[in-house]
Amino acid sequence: MVFIKRNVPRETMSLFQDVYDVIVVGAGHAGCEAAAAAANMGSKTLLVTMNLQTIAQMSCNPAMGGIAKGQIVREIDAIGGYSGIVSDKTAIQFKMLNKSKGPAMWSPRVQSDRMRFAEEWRLRLERTANLDFYQEMVSGLIVNDNKIKGVRTSLGIEIKGKSVVLTNGTFLNGLIHIGDKQFGGGRAGERASTGITEQLLGFGFETGRMKTGTPPRVDGRSLDFSKMIIQPGDEIPEKFSFSKETSPLKHQRPCHMSYTSPEVHELLKEGFDRSPMFNGRIKSIGPRYCPSIEDKIHRFADKDRHQLFIEPEGWDTCEIYVNGFSTSLPEDVQFKALRSVVGFENVKFFRPGYAIEYDYFPPTQLTHTLETKLVDGLFFAGQINGTTGYEEAASQGLMAGMNAHLKVHEKDPFMLQRNEAYIGVLIDDLITKGTEEPYRMFTSRAEYRTLLRQDNADERLTPLSHKVGLASQERLVMMEEKREASDKLVKYFEDTSILPEEVNGILEERGSSPMRQSDKMFKVFSRPQIYLDDIKNFKKVATYIEDHNIEKDVLEQAEIKVKYAGYIEKEKANADKLNRLENIKIPTNFDYSKLKSLSYEAKEKLEKIRPATISQASRISGVSPSDISVMLVYMGR
Repeated sequence: MVFIKRNVPRETMSLFQDVYDVIVVGAGHAGCEAAAAAANMGSKTLLVTMNLQTIAQMSCNPAMGGIAKGQIVREIDAIGGYSGIVSDKTAIQFKMLNKSKGPAMWSPRVQSDRMRFAEEWRLRLERTANLDFYQEMVSGLIVNDNKIKGVRTSLGIEIKGKSVVLTNGTFLNGLIHIGDKQFGGGRAGERASTGITEQLLGFGFETGRMKTGTPPRVDGRSLDFSKMIIQPGDEIPEKFSFSKETSPLKHQRPCHMSYTSPEVHELLKEGFDRSPMFNGRIKSIGPRYCPSIEDKIHRFADKDRHQLFIEPEGWDTCEIYVNGFSTSLPEDVQFKALRSVVGFENVKFFRPGYAIEYDYFPPTQLTHTLETKLVDGLFFAGQINGTTGYEEAASQGLMAGMNAHLKVHEKDPFMLQRNEAYIGVLIDDLITKGTEEPYRMFTSRAEYRTLLRQDNADERLTPLSHKVGLASQERLVMMEEKREASDKLVKYFEDTSILPEEVNGILEERGSSPMRQSDKMFKVFSRPQIYLDDIKNFKKVATYIEDHNIEKDVLEQAEIKVKYAGYIEKEKANADKLNRLENIKIPTNFDYSKLKSLSYEAKEKLEKIRPATISQASRISGVSPSDISVMLVYMGR
């Protein structure tokens, strides 16, 4: 029998036959939240990253939260993101910062177990329906007629998608500096990502360079902790997530504190001539509020010492993160100087600190949904937008993932106002003001911080998220029950009287003037010297708490509502004024050149940023109140 070979074209099987609703590029904090949000809302989602073993890697300090950042984590949790739950499940220490100040300043923070944090995120994502994974470098985007159609990998594989979220972190043309050595990389031991920046420039995007850095990691077995100051967690720790899935820590691992000294500073200065920061190798701007140790010595020459926080990387590992000693000095200089720090006399390095330069895209090129103005269906989130910090990145990823899903399914976008969330402040600042240095969140950036407390994030945001399909019904019911219980308790304080003999002993003890006649408990509680622990000692209150099984978070809410009632009402009134301007929409294609009375600067800025509302326009640097008045007159207001 003779077999005749025919030239039949061989069919090639594509790895990706489906068109994804949302493709997320990068699996750091932003990418993980974006992928989870889109998938949980019902989009067919692909998470593509250079290394699936480094999903949710904590590239810098192993901690979540902190001043204003803790509020953001609470907000992510209230909306339905995973950062709060993962932080709770992998925490080794909890602290509520700024507890001595008013509740608007209270900020939760956890020390995390680095390895468990990444593992928990990975496993949680693997349990998420509608989510696929792929490991490879994305080297380009597929764009037709200014509309995203998918991505292209370094192997030449085309993956089709209706929307794409870029969360590239420090990987876009990343360049690592250690002294006079430099090499390409997005993180220690990982290669940089290339191709995307160049393509985006071709589409007309503006780009820039930023810098960040990280300190040495050292062997905890080589340190003498007895010479350092112990930094324990809270005696009664709380947690991040509002859900019942997590619980507060029962055991905690302490951190420690040490200090640099004039001797340490002199040893570091010996390497300044080899520092890429000072010899011109690094030209980009680093984070103002997280400077390197050499930058601190240079900028604050009058200070003879700086704090160092000695933070364990997990429950069982001996690896230690030296917080406050971020540096790009030569490794021998780092080692010599660190050995002169108290407790570090015999220190052994796991790896030296380094600086990294990377590409970012000024965020004024985005809308408030984090979608780019130039390419339809393309979203940016995280450090690509010029921000720094896990929390800032995660919140942007969450918002970009939600909005990518909503766009693909032709639904209204999900946007938060400045009076609704720190996330709203963050995105509005980026879009309207841009940033020339890595942006991080502070409580001072929020003009309505009394409304945007960490304790009420669920009350503010869970109903909004539930409405668009992310926050669960269970979350909504829990929030409503908590709010109802705290409102009832406040009402009880308003309606219940108390006699002088019941309260005068405590009032005198606290240095508050005694009562002469019966008065409502609300008025007594409102006094600045009187706290919840005092009120709980009243028999009537103790009975009410016991009978109604009132939990700690409800008590805390009620206390804040009583003691800060005046401030809260005042901020709500101010926020209402803001909302009136937010409701005045500016048409998408508004021609600012028609307004002859606008200043030249205002025209230029408004044309570039193209704000969606009058309120947003008023926050743009260079747009004056008189410019706003001109616009209002023109729009018939």
